Amino acid sequence: MKKTIIAIVIVVLLALGVYYFIKSSNSVTVVNDQTVGTSTAKVGDNSTTTKPIYKEQTVIGKSVSGNDITAYHYGTGTDEILLVAGIHGGYEWNTVLLAYQLMDYLKANPSVIPANVKVTVIPVLNPDGLNKVVGTTGRFTAALVSSSQTVAVSGRFNGNTVDLNRNFDCDWQQAGTWQNKTVSGGTSAFSEPESQAVKGYVEANTPKAVVAFFSAAGGVYASNCHNGILPETKVLTNDYAKASGYSANENFDFYATTGDMTNWLAKINIPAIAVLLTNHDSVEWTKNLAGIKTLLKYYTK
Repeated sequence: MKKTIIAIVIVVLLALGVYYFIKSSNSVTVVNDQTVGTSTAKVGDNSTTTKPIYKEQTVIGKSVSGNDITAYHYGTGTDEILLVAGIHGGYEWNTVLLAYQLMDYLKANPSVIPANVKVTVIPVLNPDGLNKVVGTTGRFTAALVSSSQTVAVSGRFNGNTVDLNRNFDCDWQQAGTWQNKTVSGGTSAFSEPESQAVKGYVEANTPKAVVAFFSAAGGVYASNCHNGILPETKVLTNDYAKASGYSANENFDFYATTGDMTNWLAKINIPAIAVLLTNHDSVEWTKNLAGIKTLLKYYTK
């Protein structure tokens, strides 16, 4: 009888041990309202490997004033497409509204994202500049946009009065050009926390392609940093332009640009295009949705 009781106790203890082992191997922790942790996936017949549980958003850095720069993720594939807006903050606020509308669309229509693709959207790279013009670093409506042109222009720059699209490592110069004006490119390439945030994210994740939204010229522009336009970049430029109705352009030749983000991406061999909306007021949703869908189709496996 005594031996029977001992055997039963041993079986119960073993069962409890197996239960807690399985539970801990699939644990999930919630940090700042984001789900993180690990899950197990079988490899072959006899082993397992752990992989991170998918997170819907990532704070990739802080602005000069300490505001979060957040990347939002849609889809769980391994081929990442990165879209960046609000590089010129409140001066190009319509690119930010376009990004938020795209985010809402992707959340409501997850089936448009191919199984092998993850879409990452950074809606506001320059939150300090956005705040100058609309009074917030987050979601807003067009009604909040300042009517002052002086305020709008000030919103182009970050908290250090640097033009972020002159702060990347392709032909960087401390004194950059915007239209007929001289603007600051920072004290060195990547001197600004916002451009550092993008650099860090790109180097850590190596996206398949990057789209940067600006305004206003009404065209799609290929990236290049003295190494020729990547063949894939040419395809993306032409496909996006054809689908959207924008013009396709191999060069931005309105004036000389230094420290451009998409050209830096070309330098490190990542296909990148700049999509310039036609004006500073419209998101041109239908045109850009068509372009983005074409991009997703191109990367479907």
